[in-house]
Amino acid sequence: MDFLEPAFMQRALLAAVLVGITAPAVGIYLVQRRQALMGDGIGHVAMTGVGLGFLLNSSPVWMATLVAVVGSVAMELIRAYGKTRGDLALALLFYGGMAGGVMLTSLSTTGSNANLQSYLFGSLSTVSTEDVTAIGILAAFVVLVTVGLRKQLFAVSQDEEFARVTGLPVRALNLLIAVTAAVTVTVAMRVVGLLLVSALMVVPVAAAQQLTKSFRATFVLAVATGVTVTLAGTVTSYYQDVPPGATIVLYAIGIFIVLTLLATPLAKRRARAAEAATRDCDAPLPATRRPADDVKV
Repeated sequence: MDFLEPAFMQRALLAAVLVGITAPAVGIYLVQRRQALMGDGIGHVAMTGVGLGFLLNSSPVWMATLVAVVGSVAMELIRAYGKTRGDLALALLFYGGMAGGVMLTSLSTTGSNANLQSYLFGSLSTVSTEDVTAIGILAAFVVLVTVGLRKQLFAVSQDEEFARVTGLPVRALNLLIAVTAAVTVTVAMRVVGLLLVSALMVVPVAAAQQLTKSFRATFVLAVATGVTVTLAGTVTSYYQDVPPGATIVLYAIGIFIVLTLLATPLAKRRARAAEAATRDCDAPLPATRRPADDVKV
């Protein structure tokens, strides 16, 4: 347990737990909406915020949060109203965000390519007390939204038309999901990195879906998987001196493979049981005697 002694590891582990909770909590809604790569796009946009933070000598985490929220709202509006040029607009937004981050970092006096790389792929030693405070505040917002409004967000993610008929504010909820995803990206960038955060939002959810059937069970198992892989990846990174983001994502993919292998025979067993039940239902009912047959003469 010597990895708990350094102060930077204590901060990194706390940040890892928060990331492990928030990323799958938002990712489950993105998977339901078939927007698994949305986190990747937001990560590209958030790079401009990081570069702007270096240029203005302010907190890159808070600046990235501001820019990512604005970018996520723009992405949602393009998705809702964009027609033939929607994909092109999103591509310009993604690549413009990445280019803007690199350019602003190069123009700043406090930033460098090495500093930017720690935000792109994660870094344990650079997680400061201020970063942990910001991550904690943002993570509390994400948990409050994803748990407190889970029924409404699930309804919108499953069927927007049905949610609209039931009277839910669909447009506002869609924007809330986009903003929450943007906040999650900035929460995770110090541990996983902007370029790999999308995997942590999606892979634990996909792994949980191999064994679970209900939304609640998937949510709980996905969050448990997220916390497990972030802690395991952070500790492994400390001992083996490997990038934490890549390690965490590889652990998540490994769990997905294991659960898939476990789920395959289970699915076959369920299919055989369902087939046997169907055959039993189709079988003719046994003949029944009339009440008079039981009367003794």
